[in-house]
Amino acid sequence: HWHGFFQKNNSWADGCASVSNCPIAANHSFLYTFPTGQQAGTFWYHS
Repeated sequence: HWHGFFQKNNSWADGCASVSNCPIAANHSFLYTFPTGQQAGTFWYHS
């Protein structure tokens, strides 16, 4: 879950598995990519 970023057109990637996005299978990974543009501030992620 991200804090501080404007999530334009990709909010599906920031939520509960099987609710807003598909779960990540065991021994697999997911690469989060999104434009940050000119955003300034404090940003962080937690699961």
